[in-house]
This record gives sequence, structure tokens and C-alpha cells, in this order.
Amino acid sequence: MALKSLVLTIAILAVVSSISHASDPSPLQDFCVAVNDSMAAVFVNGKICKDPKVVNADDFFKSGLNIPGNTSNQVGSAVTAVNVGNLPGLNTLGISLVRIDYAPYGLNPPHTHPRATEVLVVLEGTLYVGFVLSNPGPNMKNKLFTKILKPGDVFVFPIGLIHFQFNIGKTTAVAFAGLSSQNPGVITIANAVFGSDPPINADVLAKAFQVDKKVIDYLQSQFWWDNN
Repeated sequence: MALKSLVLTIAILAVVSSISHASDPSPLQDFCVAVNDSMAAVFVNGKICKDPKVVNADDFFKSGLNIPGNTSNQVGSAVTAVNVGNLPGLNTLGISLVRIDYAPYGLNPPHTHPRATEVLVVLEGTLYVGFVLSNPGPNMKNKLFTKILKPGDVFVFPIGLIHFQFNIGKTTAVAFAGLSSQNPGVITIANAVFGSDPPINADVLAKAFQVDKKVIDYLQSQFWWDNN
């Protein structure tokens, strides 16, 4: 009887294990177009893996996060990222890091990370931060969560939700953030909507934002700064 129970348990575990691996993992790049070409390079998480025999400590090392970013731009902020693009050893590890510098009253504009949750800690200055929920119920608006952060304070932005940070102090501010993806991606809302290439049809945006088409024409004519 004990043997039968053991066999049954192993069988159940095998079935559950096979079910748990039946779907694809979350994508780590915007898209991957299938190609029927045996000569095409094979990528893992968007990168070709280095031969383990020639891997060295420098593949897991990056310096420079002690250097402030240049905040002399239209939004008054600069994001210095450490991800799989500039630290190859992060490939397949599911984490990345950014340093964010803010000029006085500088803004990290509303944006999303399609592939990562972000946890932010303030080192210097005072930040007003927040994120907006998705899928409001009937007759409801997207709920906004905000907080004023000081040095040592931590705040979490859930994956995929629109969020921002604004330096409300008269001095510079610095924050670091960890992200739960080697390549979290970033979509800055204003840049994507009004600065896409080619532009989104102005009639579409005028109707979506319920404003005159001239307003959209003006917004699309502006230079949208990328602080990343």
C-alpha cells in the first residue's frame, strides 16, 4: 500500500510539474518575429550566450553609478541604467538597476516599464512620487497613489503601471531603483503618444484627448526629450 501511495504521489507531481511548464515565460523583449531560417542566430532573452569557457569577472562588473547624470534638459532629470545591454552578466538573472538624478523641480515623466516592477529608494532630496491603477470599474476613474519620499524612504511601482517622480525640493535629488527584469523597457507616455515615428494620426489623438486638432498639431511639433 505504501509503495502504491508513493507511485501515485510521484505521478501527481509529474503531472503538476508538466502543467506548470506548459506555457511560455514572460517575454524579455518587445517582440520576436518567427523566422524559418536554420542559419539565423539563436537568442536567449534577446542575447546570444557567451562561451562559458571565456567568461570572466568583468562580465559581471560595471562602474560609474557614483557619477551624477546630466539633468540640464527639458525635464530636469537623468536616468543612468544598468541592464543586460551594458552589463552582460545580467542575462537570464531577471534584475537590473538605475540611478536617477533630479535637478531642483526636475521630473522623471510619467512612464511605464512593461516587463518589470520597480522598487525605488531615495538617497538625497525630497520626491513626490505616484502611480495610477489600471482597469477602473464602472463609473470610476483610474485611482492615483502618491507619497512624498525623503532620504531612506522606499516606494514600489507595480509592473506595467504608469508612474512618475518629481523633485519638490530646491536642491538636487538622487534615487536608485531596482527592477525585476534584465531588460525592463521604458515607455515615456508623452514621448510615445506625441513623438512617435511616424506620428499617430492627429485626428485619432484629438478624439482620444477630446481637444482641438490644433492642440495635437502643436504637441506633435515639440521636441520630446528622452531622459534615459
